[in-house]
Amino acid sequence: MFHLLRQYTRWLHTGWPAGTVEKLPVVQPDGTTNVPGLHIVGDLAGIPLLKFSADTGARAVRQIHADAEFQKRRLGAPPMGTPSGAAPLDLLIIGAGVAGLAAALEARKLGLRFAIIESSEPLSTLVNFPARKPIYTYPTEMTPAGDLTLTATVKEALIDELRAQTIERGIEPHRARVEFVRRAGPELEAVVADGPPIRAHRVIVAIGRSGEFRRLGVSGEELPKVYNRLHDPHDFAGQQVLVVGGGDSALEAAIALADSGASVTLSYRNAEFTRPKPENAAGLQARPQIRVLLGSRVERISDKTVSIRNAGGQNIDLPNDAVFTMIGRSAPLDFLRRSGVAIAGEMTARSWAPFAAFMAFCVFLYHWKKSRAELPIYHWFESRRWFPFNMPDLWAAVGDAAQQTGHILHVLANATKQPGFYYTLAYCLCVVIFGLQRIRRRKTPYVRLQTYTLMAIQCLPLFILPEIVLPWAGENGWFSGGGLGGWIGANLFPNGEYWRAYGLILAWPLFIYNVFTDQPLTAWLVISFLQTFVIIPLLIYYYGKGAYCGWICSCGALAETLGDAHRHKMPHGKFWNRLNMVGQAVLAFVTLLLLLRVAAWIAPGTPIADVYRALLGRIPFVNYEYLVDLVMAGILGVGCYFWFSGRVWCRFACPLAALMHIYARFSRFRILADKKKCISCNVCTSVCHQGIDVMSFANRGLPMADVECVRCSACVQMCPTGVLSFGQVDPKSGQVIGRDRLAASLVQLTENGRPISR
Repeated sequence: MFHLLRQYTRWLHTGWPAGTVEKLPVVQPDGTTNVPGLHIVGDLAGIPLLKFSADTGARAVRQIHADAEFQKRRLGAPPMGTPSGAAPLDLLIIGAGVAGLAAALEARKLGLRFAIIESSEPLSTLVNFPARKPIYTYPTEMTPAGDLTLTATVKEALIDELRAQTIERGIEPHRARVEFVRRAGPELEAVVADGPPIRAHRVIVAIGRSGEFRRLGVSGEELPKVYNRLHDPHDFAGQQVLVVGGGDSALEAAIALADSGASVTLSYRNAEFTRPKPENAAGLQARPQIRVLLGSRVERISDKTVSIRNAGGQNIDLPNDAVFTMIGRSAPLDFLRRSGVAIAGEMTARSWAPFAAFMAFCVFLYHWKKSRAELPIYHWFESRRWFPFNMPDLWAAVGDAAQQTGHILHVLANATKQPGFYYTLAYCLCVVIFGLQRIRRRKTPYVRLQTYTLMAIQCLPLFILPEIVLPWAGENGWFSGGGLGGWIGANLFPNGEYWRAYGLILAWPLFIYNVFTDQPLTAWLVISFLQTFVIIPLLIYYYGKGAYCGWICSCGALAETLGDAHRHKMPHGKFWNRLNMVGQAVLAFVTLLLLLRVAAWIAPGTPIADVYRALLGRIPFVNYEYLVDLVMAGILGVGCYFWFSGRVWCRFACPLAALMHIYARFSRFRILADKKKCISCNVCTSVCHQGIDVMSFANRGLPMADVECVRCSACVQMCPTGVLSFGQVDPKSGQVIGRDRLAASLVQLTENGRPISR
């Protein structure tokens, strides 16, 4: 049984890649951070592209210069002194890479009093690349903001080109190491090792991901023959060399060493390469003299040998003269933490307190919404007649007067006596307000149409129709007597239960209450069956699970609007992928309830009926209605929005999503990838609030088939090189059938001659 479950979960989801997301600072599009006056630009802002680095550096300086408060502080300031002078600078730039030099050029152009600090040497990242390394200046058609241009395509030529535009024209970095940045009254102060602090009105951090080199964690790693960088491969001609890693740097080093006459072994921990550029992967295949050990791990490094555990679990000892650990560097998180900059996805003591407070508020809110007034605090509020627990007497009087004429005010007066009215109204306002912000933030036709659709469905059939229109129609006799109106009233809204109209949009098993009734409501059973087992499967077959989750569902509406700015906080990795299976357990539970419900209809008054009622709602605090509908979907689902993304409920526990995952395994929908453009920046994975490792598909050129996808388009829209697009693939042949016409990529829009403002 366990083996079958394991096979099922692997088939459904856990067989897909589960990459993680590197911890980076929380940076807004204009470079601002949670620390007022401190901006982060370049690679550290999330996109490892030289042109984007130059662009972010220049734009950050322009944004600073345009700030009215900044200009006010500059008035009457003394002339610029040295970096250690008493007068605060207008701007301090930390880091003299491409982003920092672009910022310095723009600062000089705008007449700012600035200094640029570098701990090693200007352009140190480029300088430390292997000799004659090809440089890819993607996107080729992009012209960065500012005056720094990048045209050369080889390391040495590019360095010469950049130095000619900056160092040789008077942009002189000062050699110093900044330990952290702190507030010093109205200014910021950079604390410098072995030197006086430097004060400035604004600070730009452009140090790249220049933290510590990642370590293997094995004995012998400290030996002098172990290197983190390859400067000149010719120095190792004729030697036995081990290269560790599976990215572009590792493959480029292995190729360069082999071409220089070294005997090269390449060790990579995974079973296949997923990150390198196509030309690097092809270059490796074209050099059979390079020994490739996939699924292997370095166990020990000694003076003359290295010990490696291969994919079969056996240890092999290889003669060795040099080891290159090309496994990357971690971001300078300690520097950022000391400076008070928030790290994406990192919970601190200061963030746990508001999270706990908001979760407590959600406990209060959802118990009140469900009219569960067992807790004393509700009685305390009600005794003081505080809005919105009891409406003012004046409003009640207006409602009573309006009742005489059947006026809609009477309907509103009755509706406002229910907690659910205020909750749904607030829900709609959040979807609309934050939806408009999403449209301004993500300027694509896809996002615009999707967000307007979500707003319309949430406000009309999920609020105005059940809360106002249907009650008003009922009070005016539309659903009484014979004819179609009477049939609708008797079969869809018995006893004036107009809230059942939610079932027109929210399908079973997300909305269970039109199916789990004391007596079967045949009309709703037919509607629910058609929704869940006919309409939704057809939508998913052609357009993927996101056709419902991302375009129709009310949970998705709030997640794509209120939760849009927090999507990067979703946890990634194998553990979280396994946790997705909670939804399958919830689906099994609700399916069991359905079977018990049908059995109880057939045999009422039997123990089966008692078991059904107990599991659905009779046992306090441990029944389906309380645990799933109130706690999981409500308290945890919304309570986690601002700390763990808005899709916690949708991803991990929603039973309808769990059912749609099964449908999605047979869908034609895919996210298509242009492998040649992929730079393995991991932006697509980091913005996926379903935890999908999108990059693992993209950099192999494979259509993304993970069933979790909700078509939010964030990965497509945020991709800096326009790699991704929505489309359809024949499930049998694997051939691409077509691509979506509704544009979701900013880069592709620009390439097609439709420029989008940043």
